[in-house]
Amino acid sequence: MRKDIEIPVAKDVYVAVVHEWNDEFLSKDWNAYIINDRSSPIEMVLVVSVGFDGERKTSTMRHGIGLVGAKSYEKIELLTEEVLGLNNEFFVTFYADTKLYEKRFLFEKNSISPNALTHIPIIGKEGVLAG
Repeated sequence: MRKDIEIPVAKDVYVAVVHEWNDEFLSKDWNAYIINDRSSPIEMVLVVSVGFDGERKTSTMRHGIGLVGAKSYEKIELLTEEVLGLNNEFFVTFYADTKLYEKRFLFEKNSISPNALTHIPIIGKEGVLAG
């Protein structure tokens, strides 16, 4: 019976943390985004995020993003400097092609830094893609 269960693999969906200018606070902030690089939209997107390292753990944040269009992106949350020293996990669940997909994205502690910036496709800004 287990061989009959199909577990779909989530492809072409990514989480990136982008270092970008905030006009309101006149500072550079780290913002997490979900990127849909698929040729079709993804629906009912839910993201659960948490930062952790041994004994330390942040609050668990839940984000109902809804629809992310094809070849587009949506902002998940702001990451403060304090949580960059922790492992940051984003657990993404979405519905596409009449199937439910899920994928875990992890930014290891201290991996989000100005030294690790690369060009992020679709967003068109500098940031760090989850490993």
